[in-house]
Amino acid sequence: MILEIVKYGSPVLRQKGAKIESITPEIKKLIADMFETMADRHGVGLAAQQVGVAKQLTVIDVRAVTDRPSTLELKGKPVDVAEIMPLVLINPVVTPVGEPVKSGEGCLSFPEIFAEISRPESVDVKALDAKAKPVEFRCGGLLARAVQHEADHLNGLLFIDRMDKKTKAELQPELDELQAITKAKLQKK
Repeated sequence: MILEIVKYGSPVLRQKGAKIESITPEIKKLIADMFETMADRHGVGLAAQQVGVAKQLTVIDVRAVTDRPSTLELKGKPVDVAEIMPLVLINPVVTPVGEPVKSGEGCLSFPEIFAEISRPESVDVKALDAKAKPVEFRCGGLLARAVQHEADHLNGLLFIDRMDKKTKAELQPELDELQAITKAKLQKK
């Protein structure tokens, strides 16, 4: 089922997600619905907060993006990224290991807003998968950027929090308008 993606201004986007203790039927359904929603919106990642659920859960699939490569290492050996896609990360712990690089980012909760964001080029990831099995890997490129972007969501951080002051100031009118529209819709509910 395609879920509504909450927009900037919704309080849930600023909530730290609760740890997931077990994979319940509700969590399995949420994962399936999040993948369907992400695909429908042509996204590469989606955090539970973005569909109104404050939990430590994100889904990622970078296979459709061919112009921004990703790297993946399992147990220190390079592996094709497609081997772990689509990816479910539950209760992820993300550790930066690369130097920061700037690259373009957008967010499904911020339609039509894009900016250059500085993030570490590569990260180590520890999490549980959809079956509560531990997963551990190092990734780089677009996958590392997507993992970091979604992990931020799980902690109530947004990509606008990572923008430099000049970029955020330039985008402020659009951000204010989006926030006002979202808050007005929330008041009608």
